[in-house]
Amino acid sequence: MPLRSLGLGWTVKGDGRTLVPDDVVAPDERLGWGRTVGLGAQHVVAMFGATFVFPLLMGLNPQLAIMMSGIATIAFLLIVGGRVPSYLGSSASFVGSVAAIRAQGGDSAEVTGAILVCGVVLVAIGAAIHLLGTRALHRILPPVVTGAVVMLIGFNLAPVVADTYWPQDQWVALATMLFTIVCAVAFTGFVGRIAVFLALVFGTALSWVLDRLLGPITSVLGGATEATEHFRTSFASVGEAAWFGFPPVTSVAADGKEVAGLHTPTFSLAAVLLVLPAVIALVAENTGHVKAVAEMTGSDLDADMGRAIAADGVGTVISSAVGGPPTTTYAENIGVMASSRVYSTAAYYVAALVAILFGLSPKFGALVSSVPGGVLGGITVVLYGMIGLLGAKIWKENGVDFANPVNLVPVAAGVIIGIGDVQLRITDGFSLGGIALGTIVAIGAYHLARAIAPAVLRERADAAHGAVVIGDRVYGDEDGVDDLYQHKD
Repeated sequence: MPLRSLGLGWTVKGDGRTLVPDDVVAPDERLGWGRTVGLGAQHVVAMFGATFVFPLLMGLNPQLAIMMSGIATIAFLLIVGGRVPSYLGSSASFVGSVAAIRAQGGDSAEVTGAILVCGVVLVAIGAAIHLLGTRALHRILPPVVTGAVVMLIGFNLAPVVADTYWPQDQWVALATMLFTIVCAVAFTGFVGRIAVFLALVFGTALSWVLDRLLGPITSVLGGATEATEHFRTSFASVGEAAWFGFPPVTSVAADGKEVAGLHTPTFSLAAVLLVLPAVIALVAENTGHVKAVAEMTGSDLDADMGRAIAADGVGTVISSAVGGPPTTTYAENIGVMASSRVYSTAAYYVAALVAILFGLSPKFGALVSSVPGGVLGGITVVLYGMIGLLGAKIWKENGVDFANPVNLVPVAAGVIIGIGDVQLRITDGFSLGGIALGTIVAIGAYHLARAIAPAVLRERADAAHGAVVIGDRVYGDEDGVDDLYQHKD
């Protein structure tokens, strides 16, 4: 198979060194390898914070997560033939579902088994979109529904912050939260984009200083039931870890707690049902990513939409098959592309290889795992809220009309069920609730409402079907073909 068909045959842009202000480096082009390596390293820094924070929140191994993000990215780029530049980092959309699985006594094997099934479902959805076109996707999951699902996934996580992370060290959590907000807002460009990573470093450093100045703290550690006296930071495992080696195999520590690492997934229907709604968020994320890349590069990527979604599913399957987290395309890396105007997939291959090298350092994994709970409390209170508000962003940018009861009533019910963790007992041993039940209600009740609504309300609801807004442009399925059809005023 020719290298160019796999997206590996890059043409050097100009002399490989000099770019004028209006120059754009296309996905199938590259600069000199020195500059390409530098851009690849920038992509690693952009995705770095979120890619290991989310596995930590899911109780999975961050060293393994970094390694698998690199492998999943290479698989993605090969599947899309290099037409859709993207980095696949750890997905935040599964955090709430995973918390629910663990709250019911599930272990990491059950978590990754459920994630693997979601990856397979995402592959199937991508294949269906590739065959049927994106119009079918927008009909089944219009913006009013995808916004609701993303919102309830984010806001369902609020109790995790309040009950698990924040109480471990409320003052460090508060300081870390404020640092995250200031860093994200006060600094434009690259610094603002890595605010979470910088906040993690700040919070850990602050915890270490407080240990030296004030001594131990008494609080309830994550997973414990009683308060104990302990230092905020502990780097003993970092000193003991080797510089080079594969991620550890999942084991049980002396205190009886699981230490996540490489493992084989197991499958539980209850766990799968809890996680499946996150697939909708991944579809929405990937759709937005492809549209954004198409807009920036001036390319028509509609024909690649299904392939990109399926490729993300393949990445999730590869990662979870060995105990890693789910993957998704990263907005942080879109920002790097937009600022540099370099869309070369060669830079993404470099980023993937660098991530794999990080994943071969147990010392790095131990350092990440040593992040204090209070620091995670300060970061997650921002991150979880941002995930939820992305749902509102989808509504706003797509002009969802909540004066129309077809949109308002069923989605209102689904969101409250998801956020409030409402339970519906099916049998004595099985119940649906929270994210899973909220998603089912949001989708099912919306289509029921649309089917029985008067024609005038149905037509108003249909008017926004298929619309996806990226930047200042609106995309829709006019005449059955997704295309750019207007500018926003």
